[in-house]
Amino acid sequence: MHIVSLAGGIGGARFLRGLRATAPDAQITVIGNTGDDITLFGLRVCPDLDTVMYTLGGGIDEEQGWGRAKESHVVKEELAAYGVEPQWFGLGDRDFATHIVRSQMLEAGYPLSQITEALCTRWQPGVRLLPMTDDRCETHVVIDDERGRRAVHFQEWWVRMRASVPAESIALVGADTAKPAPGVLEAIEQADVVILPPSNPVVSIGTILQIPGIRAAIAAKTVVGVSPIIGGAPVRGMADACLTAIGVETSAQAVLDLYGSDLIDGWLVSPEDAGVALEGVRVIARPILMHDTVAAADIARTALDLAGELAG
Repeated sequence: MHIVSLAGGIGGARFLRGLRATAPDAQITVIGNTGDDITLFGLRVCPDLDTVMYTLGGGIDEEQGWGRAKESHVVKEELAAYGVEPQWFGLGDRDFATHIVRSQMLEAGYPLSQITEALCTRWQPGVRLLPMTDDRCETHVVIDDERGRRAVHFQEWWVRMRASVPAESIALVGADTAKPAPGVLEAIEQADVVILPPSNPVVSIGTILQIPGIRAAIAAKTVVGVSPIIGGAPVRGMADACLTAIGVETSAQAVLDLYGSDLIDGWLVSPEDAGVALEGVRVIARPILMHDTVAAADIARTALDLAGELAG
């Protein structure tokens, strides 16, 4: 079986760990969000790609869900002593090595897809990890605060402001001219099923779907999604702030409507959201909270079983 999954950061990575456990013989291709990518201290940082790579490769900080395990922060402290900004985005010493390697390879002319493959050679995540695009795309957020109306990088809004300043709009800068990374459309074409994990529907899954050609390719396949909203609240993170920014209610129903029946064939929701419905979509209510890898594997198995039924 060939499975394609779209993924953001923590939630997507933990779901993928369950997917890999429940389908160990499957060929799994993960298309990762790069809209969160940012250049800091002269280094290119790809938070979502790294979170997937570290989580599946056994190097993640399990408690916080991002960054490296057994991390130290000597370089961060030294940068702060020099007064170097930004001090609100903390990179650990072990993590710095990944960003240095990536930045050196970018400078040498390698595309992000090849760099990601090279980095995964060390981590052996058990999946093929592809960035959504090799082109530079960054998510920016328009806010209006004490400094006036302005656009800031998504990471500043998400990490420094903790999404506390309401977003007037969210835009993926560069999406209109970007192309899917090599292998992305081919993987989708060969897929038996496409799984949308409970990642942020606006700035993770939604960002990937904005790259020209990806949504149309996925819509032609059997697609099963797992709701990132349980009982009107995000499973984790601040997806509600992102949904509000685009005028969408924070509910499993609203996220399903946002994706649309042209994209989604099956939708897994929590028992609290058992009334969710959309013509043309098979909705199943079951526990979808990922307490651990066993729970994530159980959810992934339900998604695959549903996909098999829908495919006939």
